[in-house]
Amino acid sequence: MDSFVDSLRAMAVNVLTSLPALADYQAFRAWRADTSLWLPVALDIARSHGLASEAPHIFATGTNLVIALDPQLILKIFPPMLRSQFVSERCALSELRGRLSLPTPEIIVEGARDGWSYLVITRLDGVLGSEIWPSLPEAQKERVLGEIGAAIAGVQRVPPGAMLEIEPRWDVFMRRQMAACRVRHERLGLKPKFLEGLDDLLRDAAELIPLDPPPVILTGEYIPENFLLAEQGGNWRLAGLIDFGDVKTGFGEYDLLGPSAFMAAGRPRRVRSLFEGFGYSRGEVNFAAKRRLMALMLLHHASDPVRHICIEGWQDRADDLLQLQELVWPD
Repeated sequence: MDSFVDSLRAMAVNVLTSLPALADYQAFRAWRADTSLWLPVALDIARSHGLASEAPHIFATGTNLVIALDPQLILKIFPPMLRSQFVSERCALSELRGRLSLPTPEIIVEGARDGWSYLVITRLDGVLGSEIWPSLPEAQKERVLGEIGAAIAGVQRVPPGAMLEIEPRWDVFMRRQMAACRVRHERLGLKPKFLEGLDDLLRDAAELIPLDPPPVILTGEYIPENFLLAEQGGNWRLAGLIDFGDVKTGFGEYDLLGPSAFMAAGRPRRVRSLFEGFGYSRGEVNFAAKRRLMALMLLHHASDPVRHICIEGWQDRADDLLQLQELVWPD
């Protein structure tokens, strides 16, 4: 009897410290919703590396499993179907380490369990941008956007190194996005008046967007959920960059789209601050640049204008894509 009980206990421990084989991302999302299924595994991974986790904090947002083990360390666990995000994050953090004026997490441990990959990284000081951004005074929003523009430019000055090997390559990615663009935006509910000009825009995009540019590091997601802010003398400033799971290399303007859609809100001074921080003069943000940015916005890997353009009533304020680009990037 004792051996039978011991066997049951061993089986229970194995279940609690093993990660499952899941069919797809939808199955993963359903599974991750029950914390009791994966928190014991996360804590066991931490213990296996001699890391304390007395007061773990689970981050409910994000794509992968993310848990703060303590005030200094974060554990990120990537399911097999998202291994490319593990590869991108590991590579980006390695290439960017010590090369920016802003902090980025440092890798402490990497490993795998049951086909799932994981990283233990340092936890940066600061408050998640999404918690602070909505309440910032306008002048501080303008300044932060300037700092974000400068941060994008700083990342893009770092030699891509091993990141050049990350797939898909820029030309392949762009061609794939162009081929699927109309179907995507029909599915996501873009109004017919905008869809009517889409074919013309895509024809222009083939000329406007370089398919073989000097490659720079792109995160694709300079949005409030992916940076940290810190208060200094009553003013909030950019304090750190996080989340590099979607990093690729390619054309630098691609990374202006997240802050343009989510943060600039079509306000001229905000737009100007972002572009000046990036290094563009006012004259460089001309019609051709706006046309190119409009195309890139619709080709972005996370493109969903209906839900992502944070300009109140924008669908009624623009009659076509030409008017929309002027609304998003006003002079």
